[in-house]
Order: sequence, then C-alpha cells, then structure tokens
Amino acid sequence: MTWINLAAALAAGGLLVYLVASLLRAEDL
Repeated sequence: MTWINLAAALAAGGLLVYLVASLLRAEDL
C-alpha cells in the first residue's frame, strides 16, 4: 500500500466516523 492509498483510506475512515458521530448526536437532541 502506498502512502497516497494509506492517506486516502484514513481520510475516508475519518469522514465515515465523523458522519456516524454527527448522526448519533442528532438523535440525542
């Protein structure tokens, strides 16, 4: 795996976690 692929995977994973967290916060409100 190249550094570009690794960076892209980390960015996609972080974005997915952020979206899930925002959805959970929206349900709590």
